[in-house]
Amino acid sequence: MMTLVSGIDIGGTNTEIGIVDKDGNILFTETISTTAFATPEAYVQAIEIILKKGQVKCATEILAIGIGAPSANYFSGCIEHAPNMPWKGIIPLAEMLVQATGKRTVITNDANAAALGEMIFGAAKFVKDFLLVTLGTGLGSGFVVNNEVVYGHDGFAGELGHVIIEEGGRQCGCGRKGCLETYVSATGVVWSAHDAIRSGKTIAGVTSIEKITARMIAEAAEAGDETAKAIIDEIARKLGLALANAVCITSPSHIYLFGGVARSGDTILVPTRKYFNQYLLRNYAGKVSIELSALPENAAVLGAAALAWKEIS
Repeated sequence: MMTLVSGIDIGGTNTEIGIVDKDGNILFTETISTTAFATPEAYVQAIEIILKKGQVKCATEILAIGIGAPSANYFSGCIEHAPNMPWKGIIPLAEMLVQATGKRTVITNDANAAALGEMIFGAAKFVKDFLLVTLGTGLGSGFVVNNEVVYGHDGFAGELGHVIIEEGGRQCGCGRKGCLETYVSATGVVWSAHDAIRSGKTIAGVTSIEKITARMIAEAAEAGDETAKAIIDEIARKLGLALANAVCITSPSHIYLFGGVARSGDTILVPTRKYFNQYLLRNYAGKVSIELSALPENAAVLGAAALAWKEIS
């Protein structure tokens, strides 16, 4: 009989529920709308039904459930005051799933889950100290030191996306201004494009300001558009600076970039490396590699599953 766990990736819009084996093969997956449920109780009930269906399809029961979610606290098992979730306050989601399924359940921040996925299934299999940065709608980060995710005393360590990079800058969903993720994320790319167009500049291929995407800006930069190139360069500068500062704290040997913005490849990677090395303390020169993540598109489910495997191993 196969040994399986469930990995659940919770986003503000959708939730992906997967069943995963020890080799990182996803044997079952189903996606539901996070926002379609008026209460956390109804949401948990829907997950329970899907997990039962998945176990029938896989012809075996799962041993544990791992969850990656925004503002999730590994220690408390709760989603705490997530700005982009449909339910406010503190949601004891891990305990709710334990009660509903009878399965051991553990939850962590989605970027921490992705870091575990990188460590178990990705490029960091033989790396003890690394930083994973997720460049999606927001900017998440997971710090791994000596093969352990850094949680801090309260479960919320490692929030690189909420380091202030511009004092008095853009309003962030966390309530502060100038956070890194308001500049270095898909949302930040679009924000910068809006600012550029409103200042009178043009971007090749952009005909409607309302329909701008980060991918459009990356493609325009790859094609040589000067405005798009300037936007990407400024994003790379801020990211390179933030990463150089982060190295001073945990001294990783590797930094992995993952997510939609990272999928532009060398367009973001090359200038980020340039600025990173420019800002890096000389003690670390030549010692830190910045690479693209080796995780596939369904990395969030694999990361959540990795969390479950780590808990029961």
